[in-house]
Amino acid sequence: MVNTDILSFGWVIFAVMVGVFLFAAFYKRQPIGISLLFGAIAGSIVSQNGLPVRHLVEGIFTYFDPILIIFTAMLFMKVIDANGALKSLAGLIVQKFSKRPILFVLIITLFIMFPAMLTGITTTSVLTTGALMAPVMIALGIPVINTAAMVALVSLMGMVAPPINLLVMLIGQGVDMPYIGFEGPLAAMAFPLAIITSFALSYKYIKNADYDKALKFISKGSSAVPSFKLFLPLIVVFVLMISVRLFNRVMPDIGAPLIFVIGAIIGIFTGSKISIHKVAYRSLITGLPVIGLLAGIGAFLQIMTLTGVRGLLVVTVLSLPVVLTYIGLLISLPVFGGVSAFASAMVFGIPFLLSLLGNNEIVICSGIAMLAALGDVLPPSAIEARFGAQIVGEKSFMKVVIKCLPFTALFALVGLAVIYFSNALSFLTP
Repeated sequence: MVNTDILSFGWVIFAVMVGVFLFAAFYKRQPIGISLLFGAIAGSIVSQNGLPVRHLVEGIFTYFDPILIIFTAMLFMKVIDANGALKSLAGLIVQKFSKRPILFVLIITLFIMFPAMLTGITTTSVLTTGALMAPVMIALGIPVINTAAMVALVSLMGMVAPPINLLVMLIGQGVDMPYIGFEGPLAAMAFPLAIITSFALSYKYIKNADYDKALKFISKGSSAVPSFKLFLPLIVVFVLMISVRLFNRVMPDIGAPLIFVIGAIIGIFTGSKISIHKVAYRSLITGLPVIGLLAGIGAFLQIMTLTGVRGLLVVTVLSLPVVLTYIGLLISLPVFGGVSAFASAMVFGIPFLLSLLGNNEIVICSGIAMLAALGDVLPPSAIEARFGAQIVGEKSFMKVVIKCLPFTALFALVGLAVIYFSNALSFLTP
């Protein structure tokens, strides 16, 4: 028989951890990663484990692999941004597809998604390709709020899309599930939804737009000439990413971090002259909030495991009726994702995945990642809606959030449907 006093004490520890985290994050305005670390320490003290330095350090280094991916991917994106490759590619898109609005929408959708697809972080798309295309889209007649919402939502789908989905990696790492076979279900969700969103928000405005005016925004201040050499880093990274998956029997998987480093090194010599020290510094500064967040999540989860809170959450979720499980998925993941999509995936994603074992785990994990990712455009943080408003000069980020809400609801329903019909969607997996 389960001791109810022990269960109650477990919930007290969890409440203290979450309470300290929220207090530090939203009252004291501390970074989310640091706030999670404070919550972990508080939980350890309340559970009478003192200050377990070893567990905190182990937790901080739990997600060292994703941290390496983030930094090297950010370095690669900053290199091809600084050497002119991204700006030249944007100009080429406007120039070649200006008379074909349907193709134009498709191409700019993929272009905005691209950095998030490589890094697993929505912000990289919003602040690179999104920021680059935003003035072009506004010049084409797309309203400011629509532009901000499109950049935020399409970038969000880039985070969900393959080849790199950090949310899936984090959940998989928590249940010892390798990151293999996710390309199908992730692509089946991300690309159609991104395209639907782009057409809904932009197509009617750009059918008869002035593309010459838009092209001036791109060409202004750009000295790099489009060429095979300029785009070589992108080609190499793409080929290596595909090769290690398609030819894994003959080609060793050298790992995403090394692939990005190779691309960055090539990029130094293929475009405009850049300062690698400045680019590396900007890469670290841009990626540091997410790197700190992953370190904080690792420590938080380690203490949850040490104190038994993690097991308590798993047991509670496992005991829920099926209907409440799906309601919990639909509510808890996006709502907690409004604080941190990564924390939501780790704290709630793992128990829900375990509760649905026996179905297609790869498809279910993909759907859970979709639901957790929605927090990036939802309050209280709504981080991508804030950045989307910032790059178009809109003062009220809540206007962007409101514009995003119908699409967010659609994304949530798709994610839930993918989870519910996971077995029927098994054909998407190897």
